[in-house]
Parts: sequence; structure tokens; C-alpha cells
Amino acid sequence: MAHKELKFNEDARRSLERGVNILADAVKVTLGPKGRYVVLDKKFGAPTITNDGVTIAREIEVEDVFENQGAQLVREVAT
Repeated sequence: MAHKELKFNEDARRSLERGVNILADAVKVTLGPKGRYVVLDKKFGAPTITNDGVTIAREIEVEDVFENQGAQLVREVAT
């Protein structure tokens, strides 16, 4: 049976915050009239160059489970 990893209090909040910040940092450079482009490396095919925040948010996955949950929270709120 697979084990479940649990975090509480400040440690859990910091992990979620890191995930939120990872997603926000990737998307915020695309905002505004001088927004920059971001290169997305996909598992298959050529990389994609875009400045669309929604596309970038959908493609971001973080290795750490709790940080990834923070990124998913932002993605869910934004859509």
C-alpha cells in the first residue's frame, strides 16, 4: 500500500507558497504590452514559444507534490 506524506502548519504553507510563486513567476513575465515570451518544453514534439498565460499555467508541473498542489490551486482559481 502506498504511503501518504503529510505536512502541517508552517511547513505546509511554505510548500504551497513555493508552488504558487513558481507558477506566478512564469506567468507574470508575459503580462502587459512589453510581455516576454516563454518557451515550453513538451514531452513530445518541438518546444512551444508563447506569451499566453493560460497556456503556460496549464503546462507547469512541479516535481514536489506539495508545491505542485500550490500551483494547481492557482490554476484552478484562474480558470
